[in-house]
Amino acid sequence: MWYSGIDLHKRTIALHTVDADGTVVRQAQIAAHPEGLAAYFATLPGPHQAVVECTGMWYWVRDLLDAQGIDLRLGHAKYLKAISYAKVKTDAVDAATLAQLLRVGLIPEAHMVPAGTRETRDLLRSRLVLVTRAVRCHRSIGALLEKYNVSAPAALPDLPRLQAALHAEQEALLKTQIRRIEHELRDRVLATPNAQRLVWIPGIGKMVAYTLLLEIDDIQRFPTVRRFHSYCRLVPGANDSGGARRHQRSRDGNRYLKVAFHHAAVRAIQYFEEIRAEHRRLLRRKGKAIARALIAKELATIVYAVLTKEQAFNGTFRGSVLSRTKDRQWPRLANPPASLAPASVRTLDWGARRLVDREHLSLRAPRSV
Repeated sequence: MWYSGIDLHKRTIALHTVDADGTVVRQAQIAAHPEGLAAYFATLPGPHQAVVECTGMWYWVRDLLDAQGIDLRLGHAKYLKAISYAKVKTDAVDAATLAQLLRVGLIPEAHMVPAGTRETRDLLRSRLVLVTRAVRCHRSIGALLEKYNVSAPAALPDLPRLQAALHAEQEALLKTQIRRIEHELRDRVLATPNAQRLVWIPGIGKMVAYTLLLEIDDIQRFPTVRRFHSYCRLVPGANDSGGARRHQRSRDGNRYLKVAFHHAAVRAIQYFEEIRAEHRRLLRRKGKAIARALIAKELATIVYAVLTKEQAFNGTFRGSVLSRTKDRQWPRLANPPASLAPASVRTLDWGARRLVDREHLSLRAPRSV
C-alpha cells in the first residue's frame, strides 16, 4: 500500500509518497496540470491512498485520481493545522506530513461532496451571494432616501438620484439572475422525496429546503442529533477554565445551514401561533438572539427526524400540535398523506402569499450571522 500526501496550490503541487513502513518512495514538485499529476501516480501501481487538504481546488484532483482507482481523502484544513504544527513549513514538508499522518490513520477528514451534487450546491451558494448583493443595493437606496429625508428617489437631487437609479438597475439585474438560478434548481431538487417532506415543516420554503438537502448531503453521516446541531452552528462553543464556564460563538460547522435555519425560525415565528408563543416564552428568559437560536435548533431537530426516518412531518412542535398547515398546492408536487391532512386546511393569508411570490429573497442572512 502506498500513501501519498498532496500539497495543492494554484500553480504547483508538492507530492510525497511513503510505503506501509514510512519509508519514502518518491517525492516531487510539479506544475498543477492533470497530465503531470496522472503521470506521477501512474509510476506507483497497486493499492494507493492519497490525501489533500480541503481547499477550493480539490474537485479536479478528486475526479482525476478517482478515475485512476486511487482512494483520495479530504483532510480538514483547520484540524490538520492543529496536529501538524512545525517550525519549518514548506510545501515539501506539508506533503510529507500529510503522507505520514495518512499512513498512521490520523487524518481528520472533511466531508467530500459527491460529484453529482457539487455543481448544484455551488450554484445555490452563488445564489446566496447574488441575494446579498441585491439586498445591499436595496438598502443603499433606502439610505439615500433617509439622508435627504424624502420618500421617493424622484425627489432626490440630481446626482443622488442618478446614484439611486444605478442601484435600482443593479438590483433588477441581480433579481433576474436569481430567478434564473431558481428555475434551474427547481427541476433538479424540488421533485426529490426529501424535498417534498421538508417543505411541509414550518418556516421551510423551497429555497431553504434546497439549501438543507444540498449542504447536509447525507444525513447518515451525523450519528446523533447533537452532532447535527453542532454542524449547523446552532449550539455555542465552550471556553471553560479554572472552574469558570464561558460560552462563545464558534465558526466550526456549516455557515449556510446556520443561515437557512435562522431564516426558517423567523418565518415559523411569524406564521405559526404555537411557535410564536414558545418564542415569546423564551424571549423573556433568554433574550432575542438566544430565543431565535433555540427555535432554529428545534426546527433542526425536526429536519433531522424527518430525514433519518424518511417520514412526513407529523405536524407538532415541541409536543404541541400546530393549529394550521401550509398551503396544499405550493410548492409541493403532491398533497400530504391522508393521515396528516387536517379536517380543514387554512389558506395562507395575503402576507404569506406575498412571501411566497418573493421567495427569491428567502435566504436573506439575519443580522446576527
